[in-house]
Amino acid sequence: MIDVIVAGAGPTGLMLAAELRLRDLRVVVLEKEAERTPQVRSLGLHARSIELMDQRGLLDRFLAHGRKYPLGGYFAAIPKSPPTGLDTAHGYVLGIPQTTTDRLLEEHAAEVGADIRRGRELVGLAQDDEGVTAELADGSHLRSRYLVGCDGGRSTVRRLLGVAFPGEPARNDMLLGEMELAEDPDTVAAVVKEVRRTHLLFGAGPTEGGAYRVLVPAAEVAEDRTVPPTVEEFRERLRAFAGTDFGAHSPRWLSRFGDATRQAERYRVGRVLLAGDAAHIHPPTGGQGLNLGLQDAFNLGWKLAAEVSGWAPEGLLDSYHAERHPVAADVLVNTRAQMMLLSTDPGAQAVRHLMSELLDFEEVNRYLTEKVTAISVRYDFGEGHPLLGRRLRDVELKQGRLYELLRSGRGLLLDQTGRLSVAGWADRVDHVHTTGDDLSAPAVLLRPDGHVSWVAGDGEDERMQRDLTAHLPTWFGPASR
Repeated sequence: MIDVIVAGAGPTGLMLAAELRLRDLRVVVLEKEAERTPQVRSLGLHARSIELMDQRGLLDRFLAHGRKYPLGGYFAAIPKSPPTGLDTAHGYVLGIPQTTTDRLLEEHAAEVGADIRRGRELVGLAQDDEGVTAELADGSHLRSRYLVGCDGGRSTVRRLLGVAFPGEPARNDMLLGEMELAEDPDTVAAVVKEVRRTHLLFGAGPTEGGAYRVLVPAAEVAEDRTVPPTVEEFRERLRAFAGTDFGAHSPRWLSRFGDATRQAERYRVGRVLLAGDAAHIHPPTGGQGLNLGLQDAFNLGWKLAAEVSGWAPEGLLDSYHAERHPVAADVLVNTRAQMMLLSTDPGAQAVRHLMSELLDFEEVNRYLTEKVTAISVRYDFGEGHPLLGRRLRDVELKQGRLYELLRSGRGLLLDQTGRLSVAGWADRVDHVHTTGDDLSAPAVLLRPDGHVSWVAGDGEDERMQRDLTAHLPTWFGPASR
């Protein structure tokens, strides 16, 4: 039997498949499209996603194909310098097209042993106490212990589960595509700069191969966004906003998207779970969508693997919804707010002006930057040390960089006392006797996703050990015999 079927070979599904393979699970990825999409929806990775790549040893691959940009100006495109002293070793945005991200993640998932099956569409599912049966469009069936829907905003898995997807419908549609422009590049740049003085949801910038990435508001909200726009529709909207269509021709791909905000009521129904856009959709403001999905996968992977492997404590798999649902809800709120600030309505422009003034305060700038980059995410583990529930930035330790020590995908005890023990959990938790100037506690226990689940208080070693031993089962299950 397959351990986990992942429906969807986008960034979320591929990241999840690789995380599951890190724990030696048998994983099959089903993707209805025969080839990777040429559409470039996302243009970069934020700090937290860059950290995830570093924690799995993938960052060099991404850096080789991307470009570093300053972090400033990503909240509602309000031009501000990045805040100083961000709590990350990766204080930049990595500009990299989604097509490259998709390719690199697929290569990684295949390298670690995920079985990626393209041209295989899931059309039905049924579950029982032992597993899930997936029905494919060709009439065949697959059996797995669990199934995860990473199949996008129009998720078939979510629909088959009957999970409600409440929220706000789209009020505006955008046209997005790549095409060639006959107009002189300097003229294009000058016209775009002038239009963007008043319409920030407009753009035309050069891409590789001489084409342009064009973004322009649509005339109306489409009833069916699966039907792509025509190049003539682009020309018409370009003329409406810029007074010229730039001689647009020879499209590579054309698409449309809306600004709906919706979130699945539940991320889990029995043995079936949802992640990425299948669990939440929102406007693309701030470039958070792809990143949010990657972070869903990073949170879910080790928990689902623990469940399949038989050592998960009670409630561990349900903590995926408990932790990630509030994070996505917060992203829906901040993207809605950013869309309002991008409006040309006089009232919205007044609020934007006020917001720009507030962003001159360092604390406000840092707060919103940390929110968009997701480095401020803190899971609710109860009261305690300020580090509890947060991820640790990459820090230098006696043994090297912290993120290099997390590449096994296991838990990690950073022990500055040298007198603690994870006996009974050594098959799930690495124990490193280390020292570091950035460690503000005698010992810290990290989950496989890098979030701090326990911090030692000051006191006698025996009391510290009792506290650690009592806490380990919370995230790592019962001790091995």
